[in-house]
Amino acid sequence: MKAYTYIDRGRFGFVDKPRPVVLSPGDAIVRVTLSSICSSDLHIKHGSVPRAVPGVTVGHEMVGVVEETGSGVRGFRPGDRVAVNVETFCGECFYCRHGWVNNCTDPDGGWALGCRIDGGQAEYVRVPMADNGLTLIPDNVTDMQALFTGDILATGFWAARISEISSGDTVLIIGAGPTGLCTLQCVMLHNPRHIIVCETDARRRAFVGSRYPGVYVTGPEECRDTVMRISEHGGADRVIEVAGSDSSFRMSWELARPNAIVTVVALYDGNQTLPLPQMYGKNLTFKTGGVDGCDCEEILRLISEGRIDTTPLVTHTFPLSRIEEAYSLFESLGEGVIKIAVCPDSE
Repeated sequence: MKAYTYIDRGRFGFVDKPRPVVLSPGDAIVRVTLSSICSSDLHIKHGSVPRAVPGVTVGHEMVGVVEETGSGVRGFRPGDRVAVNVETFCGECFYCRHGWVNNCTDPDGGWALGCRIDGGQAEYVRVPMADNGLTLIPDNVTDMQALFTGDILATGFWAARISEISSGDTVLIIGAGPTGLCTLQCVMLHNPRHIIVCETDARRRAFVGSRYPGVYVTGPEECRDTVMRISEHGGADRVIEVAGSDSSFRMSWELARPNAIVTVVALYDGNQTLPLPQMYGKNLTFKTGGVDGCDCEEILRLISEGRIDTTPLVTHTFPLSRIEEAYSLFESLGEGVIKIAVCPDSE
C-alpha cells in the first residue's frame, strides 16, 4: 500500500509498504476512511519532534473501520466504526491509572502513531492497545463529525478541563487555528462569563466572529486593551495558549491576572524563555504539555448530542494520492484553509 512517510528532515513522500498485520494480542488493524493533516505533522517534517523516527508513516488524526483484531482485544470487532486516539496507552501503569496517558510507560505508549510507529496517512493502520486507543463512533455521528475526536478535539477538551474554568471567569484563548477553534468549543461547554480569542489572521478572526457571536475577537495589537477592558481583575482569569509563537507565549503570562492559570498546549519550534524576575509576584500556575487523550468517549457523546460540531473547520478535501498538494496548501495557509480531510482514492 502507499504510505505517506517521514523520509528525513524537511522531506515527506510516498513509500510502498505492506499492509500492517497484527503483531500483539492487543492490536487492531483499521482501514482508514478519513484522515487529516495536523500542525504536529509539520513539526515532524521540520525536525521539531526529536523522537519522530525517519521512515515512519505519518498521520495521527483518523477514523476508520476495524478490519482485524488480535486475540486480546475485547471491546471491538471487525466492522466497527472507530475514532483513533492520537495516543496509545496501556491503562495499567502509574501514569495511566492517574489519567496521565500521554506519559504511558509502555514502549508504544503516548504519542506513538505517526511519530514512532506507523500512522494513518495510508490505507490501513495498526493500532496497539486497541481497547484503549479506539473509540466506537455512535451511529448518528458521521466520519467527518468524528474526525478530530482523537487529537485536536481531545486537546481542546483536555485544555479546558485542566484550566479549571468557572462561571465567573474571563478566558483568553490565544490562537484560532484548528486546535484553538476546538479549544473554543470546549471552553464554551464550561460557560465562563467572557471568552476572548486573539488571532493574527483576519480571515480566522472573521470565522470566529461569524460563528460565535458571544465571543470577543481581537488581534495581537489590541489584545491587551481588550483583556483589560473586559476582565475584572487586571487580566484574564484563565489563559489557554494554542498559537505556539514566541510572542504568543509571552502574551500568555503577561495578560493573565495575578494567581491565574496559564495552560500551554502549543508545540513550539524553539525554546521559550520564562522571565521569572519579571513575573515575580504574579503567582501564576502554569500547566503545559501534550494532551492526555482519555476523554474520547465523552467527546463523541457531546458530538452525538449536537453540543460540539467541528465540521465547519474542514475547508478542503483531497484524496490520499494528492496529499502532497494538501500539505502544501495547509502549510501555506492559502485559500482560507483551516483543516483538510484526506479520503481514500476510491472515494
